[in-house]
Amino acid sequence: MFLRSSPILCFIFALAACGSVPPTALLVYGGDIVTGSTLDSTVEAMLVRDGRVLAVGDYSELSQHSDQLEALDLKGATVLPGIVDSHAHVRELGTDAVKANLVGVRNTQQMVRRLQEKFPDPEPGTWLVGQGWDEGAFASTGYPDRMALDNAYPNNPIYLESLHGFASFVNGRALEIAGIDRDTPDPEVGQILKRVSGDPSGVLLTLAQGLVSRHVPPFTQAQVESAIVAGLTTMAKAGVTSVHEAGMKPLDVAAYLNLAEAGQLPIRVYGLLDGNNEPLMQEWFARGKYERDDAMLAIRGIKVFYDGSLGSRTAMLRAAYSDKPDEARPTERITPAAVRSLADRAVDRGFQMAVHAIGDEGNDRTLGIYERSLEVAPDVDHRWRIEHAQVVLPDFFDRAARLKVISSVQSSHAVGDSVWAELRLGPERIRYAYAWQRLLGAGAPLILNSDLPGEPWTPMETLYFAVNRMNRQGFPAGGWYPDQALSVSEALHAMTLAGAHSAFQDQQIGSLEPGKMADFVVLSANPLKIDQAKLADIAVLSTWVAGKPVKPE
Repeated sequence: MFLRSSPILCFIFALAACGSVPPTALLVYGGDIVTGSTLDSTVEAMLVRDGRVLAVGDYSELSQHSDQLEALDLKGATVLPGIVDSHAHVRELGTDAVKANLVGVRNTQQMVRRLQEKFPDPEPGTWLVGQGWDEGAFASTGYPDRMALDNAYPNNPIYLESLHGFASFVNGRALEIAGIDRDTPDPEVGQILKRVSGDPSGVLLTLAQGLVSRHVPPFTQAQVESAIVAGLTTMAKAGVTSVHEAGMKPLDVAAYLNLAEAGQLPIRVYGLLDGNNEPLMQEWFARGKYERDDAMLAIRGIKVFYDGSLGSRTAMLRAAYSDKPDEARPTERITPAAVRSLADRAVDRGFQMAVHAIGDEGNDRTLGIYERSLEVAPDVDHRWRIEHAQVVLPDFFDRAARLKVISSVQSSHAVGDSVWAELRLGPERIRYAYAWQRLLGAGAPLILNSDLPGEPWTPMETLYFAVNRMNRQGFPAGGWYPDQALSVSEALHAMTLAGAHSAFQDQQIGSLEPGKMADFVVLSANPLKIDQAKLADIAVLSTWVAGKPVKPE
């Protein structure tokens, strides 16, 4: 509890005498208010003024000024600190409206049906784009062949992005435009899958995707800005008040800066620059960190794509894949020397490193680079991150704790991958995969996020997956390796205050404490009190940023 005594309350208000509160203050009451200052702290009421929390505590004390206050009666609802989605791809969420939704398809016939629903009569020559087929599931059953796409759309190039971004599926017209045939060599990093005849099958893995994607007409900056606002607004409806954009490309950076300057960002954004783009990084190392006074936009992090994905067998593992090792193509998307160069410059310029690492070898190399680059500044508050930290070696947990490296994990990945992950890794390595309690037990920092738009991404789904380790249909029964599940309190902390800390913003957001921004979400039920099997059913009633409700478009 906070501020139960009137003298302290008067001090917070900075008034000469008690009994007078500026009329612009808002009293929130009538339900549970989970402050997030500790794992499960709950109060009866909260006062907000000028976008910040003035006080939290007992309703009987704070309500004595109610005749001079605006009031928000929760009517039994619950307030949580605003959700910090600490790893997302907002532009992709916004641009999904112009793409065919392929989430859940199991074969090329279903893909064609989705395309025909989205593009019933396309003009010849127009690119048709889709997103969401699960490369991990297809890698287990067999990658698709383009024949059905060719028959359905002989005159339109097709580019279909996979769920996690590590593969693309294209038709013959797209291959023709890109100049790809049976004689085209694989790029240095990536693979053009071939039919038995030697002709391209239409599937492109990792960096081979660029051979075709470069020909897809790019969005204009105005379209990118529109997509970003649409994506952020969609996230706000789901209870997100702050998002970490994981991998800003130059056009994204320009769009976010313009939107922030125009006051058009509906929720807060923390930017992680595309570290694989060396010209962009040179520009920003020279420019330095960017942080707005209104805390609506900060750009001070670097997202590096290091290895591939477990599902597509492109993640870097120390030992061979347990299933179909001859089909594995471990991928190093950037050299360790290049990552080390980024890390050294990040130390010098005060930028945060966040490296995508999935396989145990990829995670080990990344952590080793961090250890070497940070040894010159052992006392710096670096808050460096490893994005996913999905499969790790047994010594990773203690090393991450000792270095205070943050593991940025996604509960939807564990649930979605549970169907095939143990096949890829075998019974021994799986014990060190998606191992959230091992991280916490070692004292290593952990944050929880969505990696949207792939997989179910809303915060209540993220919370449900983290606590139950099963999908919405209850599979697998009892949860997948349930000993690694998070408690509701642990998961909420990882989605709020820990997420804010991972962006150097824990003194401003992440909990509802006096002096902090009044970013909060109103829920239909208290996740700390209901059956954990019903967490995903909690409805978001409203989302507030700086004491104002975010209006849906």
